[in-house]
Amino acid sequence: MDIYERLKKDHVRQRDLASRIMDTSGDSKDRRELFAKFREEVDSHADAEEQTFYAALIEKPDGQEKARHSISEHKEAADLLEELDELDMGSGGWIHKFEKLKHEIVHHLDEEEKEVFPLAKKLIADDKAKALAEAFDKRKTAEKKNH
Repeated sequence: MDIYERLKKDHVRQRDLASRIMDTSGDSKDRRELFAKFREEVDSHADAEEQTFYAALIEKPDGQEKARHSISEHKEAADLLEELDELDMGSGGWIHKFEKLKHEIVHHLDEEEKEVFPLAKKLIADDKAKALAEAFDKRKTAEKKNH
């Protein structure tokens, strides 16, 4: 498995969790559990992705712009996650803000898969892409322990 396949696996999980959260209502046990999983998944994925995949991409002059853009989108998502933590999970404002976050994350994942990955495949050697998948898994596991 290379880094692209590995990241897509997480992307499927993030899309699924976000959709499942949108199907919850109020300050319910389901919403709390799903949001905790979603938050851990998004945070650990973004951190590990920046430390492995984007660190490799940013080394390439032709990859810097896309890498920086994606990292800034990670920051925007992290800010929205912080705002959600401050809101009452049972309020209409919470689900409205989560819907905005879901939209931003899905946009980010689509952009990575359609624009960033094809570019990276031209810039990062295949053997490096396979090594990055292993490095990503190790970093993500470490990040989950930190969150």
